[in-house]
This record gives sequence, structure tokens and C-alpha cells, in this order.
Amino acid sequence: MAKDGREGLWLGTENEYDVIVLDLMLPEIDGLTVLHTLRERGKSTHVLILSARDLVEDRIRGLRNGADDYLVKPFSFDELCARLEALVRRTYQAKNPVIRAGPLELNTSSRKVTLAGGDGPREVHLTPREYSLLEILMLRAGEVLGRRELWERLYDFDSETGSNVVDVLVYSLRKKLDPDDPQSLIKTRRGQGYLIEKEPIEKEDL
Repeated sequence: MAKDGREGLWLGTENEYDVIVLDLMLPEIDGLTVLHTLRERGKSTHVLILSARDLVEDRIRGLRNGADDYLVKPFSFDELCARLEALVRRTYQAKNPVIRAGPLELNTSSRKVTLAGGDGPREVHLTPREYSLLEILMLRAGEVLGRRELWERLYDFDSETGSNVVDVLVYSLRKKLDPDDPQSLIKTRRGQGYLIEKEPIEKEDL
């Protein structure tokens, strides 16, 4: 969270986010200037404007300055979440809210995780932090994600937790997904980080 436009511009420039939620009425630097500057600097992060300005020309101005979506206050929190989920899926070029990787299936709308098995699929109950970690790994299946990047995506900058909490989270997640073979789904790349491998392409899909 940024307390003003100047801090928001710095955070948006220096860090990578899936989506930025941007108010227009900000102190120091207004939201449209923040958005315009981010686009000038080559930042392609999806931006959702959240504003009390509800005139059509306000929405057009926001979209033409590089916003990806525009939501007027007051708003439904469920609608905000749905729009954010859609923008996150667009970030990873995933139209479907259901993400699959091997026997794992994750629904980003219901936040439900299921795991296929010999006795049929079973639901895996995760803590919010475990779910967030799994979602990141599955959205970027096939990529090795380092501990530092995972920590930055899971915790606030002012968090006093160390990067070793990622290892603890991975351990607890592995135990819930496959207690008999903890590294069967989440692989370790020594000195690099963790990954979930992409599901192999079947011949009939070629």
C-alpha cells in the first residue's frame, strides 16, 4: 500500500506486480499522472483504476492513459475481486479460472484446490498463505522461482519475516499435497528455487 502518488509511482517503477489498484485522488502526485508515468517508463503491469469519478469522460481518460479496467466507487467487493482475478489471468495469458498442472487443479475464483488420485480427486485444504504460494507456482508452471521473489510476492516489504519462511511454507504445502513423496509435485532446484513442472502435452493435443 502506498500513502500517496509519489510512493505509489516509486513502488510501481521499482517492483513487479500482477495488478496495481490505483486511486485517482492521491496526494503529492495524482493517479492519472502516476499511470501515465508508469506507461512512459515501459511498465506494462495491469492497472485497475478505483475512483469516485463516474463520468464517461473520466473513464475514457483513464483507459486512454493506459488503464486496463475502471471501477467506480461505491463498488461491490466481490466485483472488485472478480475483476482482479480476470486481470491476473490476463497477465499469465490464462482465460480459464481453472489452472491445471499434472494432477493438480486450482480454481482461482473459488480458491479450491483438488488433487487427482487413484480413488478419484480429493480437495486439499490450504491456509491462505499456502494457497497463494501454490497459485504463484502454478500460474508460472515450468519456471524456477527463487526464494527472494516468492517472499516478495507473499509478504509486505515491512515484514520482519526472513526468506526462510518460504522454505517452511513449501515444506507444509508438500506434506499436504503428497505426504508419501513430498517432492513429487513441487521440485527443488538447488541454489535456484522451486518450480511446478508443466503438464506434459499429450499426443492428441498436438
